[in-house]
Amino acid sequence: MMTNTQKEAELIARLARQHGVTDAAVMAVLEALRRGGGTMAQFSHVDFGGMSQWSSGMTMVGDMFDDSLKAKLNTIAAELSAYLRDHPAKPQRDDTSYRSAAMAHAGSWWPEEFGSPSAAGSQNNMRYAAFPEQSRLVMDDHGKMEIYDTGDHRISGVSQSQSTASTLTFVSQHGVVRVSDLKRISAT
Repeated sequence: MMTNTQKEAELIARLARQHGVTDAAVMAVLEALRRGGGTMAQFSHVDFGGMSQWSSGMTMVGDMFDDSLKAKLNTIAAELSAYLRDHPAKPQRDDTSYRSAAMAHAGSWWPEEFGSPSAAGSQNNMRYAAFPEQSRLVMDDHGKMEIYDTGDHRISGVSQSQSTASTLTFVSQHGVVRVSDLKRISAT
């Protein structure tokens, strides 16, 4: 009988071979999906053109006009997401705590008590970090930090906008969310 580790290694190798990417690229997607609870991924890998994001229904790669690369990431991530759903990881408290503490002290700009975000990035000179477990979204616009209550929205990434407005929209399980839709609870 094959172990989960063997199944995972075979899955990674098969997906890499089928889609013409390296095993390391597939691993980057898998690890990002693990950090995102199996439903979202944010990572950077050269095989996907640099910074990339995936959530069912939203795929972004380094070159936003490369539709074939988006399709490739979408297919790989969807299969890996299904794998994670069917093979949930056993919690490893010490390992998880160490990663969270390490990430919280690794030059983070958001409040330390929030821990590690499920999604973080920047666009149009604004930074964001989403913390679904705390129902919080933290925004930094040129040094002005604002914290929002996301309610029942589980923010999974930023929606790519080509407008000239200096605002970001986000993607949750309910669809597109504007910052103006959220309750601001703190500003510095």
